Amino acid sequence: MGRTAGRSPEATRRALLDAAGEAIRTRGVNATLDEIARHAGVSKGGLIYHFASKDELILELARDLLATWRAQVESRLDPADTGPGRLTRAYVRALLTPAEDAVAARKSMALISQLATVPAVVELVEADTRQLNADLHADGLPADVQTLVTAAADGVSSAPLWGESLHGPEIRQLERRLIQLTRQPDLWQQLPWEA
Repeated sequence: MGRTAGRSPEATRRALLDAAGEAIRTRGVNATLDEIARHAGVSKGGLIYHFASKDELILELARDLLATWRAQVESRLDPADTGPGRLTRAYVRALLTPAEDAVAARKSMALISQLATVPAVVELVEADTRQLNADLHADGLPADVQTLVTAAADGVSSAPLWGESLHGPEIRQLERRLIQLTRQPDLWQQLPWEA
């Protein structure tokens, strides 16, 4: 089966990444290149033309997921917001914005957990995480406030992995409070703390 008539190389590459994501999500990293090619509607040779090996395909899929995540964060930057914490607020919005498709969000989490079994992907994710953390720490907020806000948003966003999650008004209220904390970081210091 050759390249689908009328499909550009970029569209074929996208179809291969999507097919790889679906196959790995459902069958794990043991999904074969034949399965991925068949699902994408291309020959195995067509797949190899775009990705020389399964390892290359898996790494590109991980890069694509990381780039998509970064684009989601950047799309939530408020152009009118130039104050400290701007990136952190976009990060919170990206994590706590309700998924239009909860099933797709769970599928994405399942795919990420499958990819995290590949050491080269773990290295890639760790490097990306270090860069994102550096960007967040350079966002102008006190370190403890930035850590609290991002950790809270991370925790809530990963809750569906454990079968629990906040919905509707609860998550909107949390989002508002976390963003408020980034705009008034001195509130953190005013909270009553017990030793």
